[in-house]
Amino acid sequence: MAVSDTQIDIAKGRVEASEVNFHYGAKQALFDISMEMPGNMVTALIGPSGCGKSTFLRCINRMNDLIENSRMTGSFTLDGESISDARTNVVELRKNVGMVFQKSNPFPKSIYDNVAYGPRLHGVKAREALDEIVERSLVRAALWDEVKDRLKDNALGLSGGQQQRLCIARALAVDPRVLLMDEPASALDPRSTAKIEDLIAELRGEYTIVIVTHNMQQAARVSDKTAFFYEGQLIEYDETETIFTKPAKKQTEDYITGRFG
Repeated sequence: MAVSDTQIDIAKGRVEASEVNFHYGAKQALFDISMEMPGNMVTALIGPSGCGKSTFLRCINRMNDLIENSRMTGSFTLDGESISDARTNVVELRKNVGMVFQKSNPFPKSIYDNVAYGPRLHGVKAREALDEIVERSLVRAALWDEVKDRLKDNALGLSGGQQQRLCIARALAVDPRVLLMDEPASALDPRSTAKIEDLIAELRGEYTIVIVTHNMQQAARVSDKTAFFYEGQLIEYDETETIFTKPAKKQTEDYITGRFG
């Protein structure tokens, strides 16, 4: 019996970049980037500071649209549908492509209201439904047991690591297909960093995760595929194990072994 296309493509959240160039005014930050980030896997973007990793990440959910005099050519698709077209509903896109930033940015509201914010924005009003979403999202973000008795407390009273997991819960609350993480643990202590990495491991298989990290060991631990960027170019992209043990390019090997960067 033939296997149907739907059976083959069970993993949703596949992101594909095709010949992406990006400019900040006269400065070009990305050069002809083409790569496919598979659904329900973790893709790490590595490379030295200023190499275009975060710019590329922010192209996926159109965050760069907010920057004056910036422009992109090429295209991105999500599960085969264009997300870089001018007609794309950006609000709907960001529902499907959540983002967690380097510095945790909870709203100055209660823990509950932080997580409920997105669902409310998208029309969920019933308290019972919101309660269920808030609990489920906090459980997924490995934070429920720590905050279930203080949901009315201001989120700014949480520790740095807890705030970052709250931001992950907030992103998960609208049930995205893709979760973008821009150095989510760089401002955290080792214990909190380990919790974020454990969380990424738990979410793998349920969401497509694209993570920017300067931490080589972290990329090796958490990702399925790794892309090495240098000066706005994609130097090498492969299975993480291959990148870290048998890179095809000397430039990749030099960066991974600490010879530069």
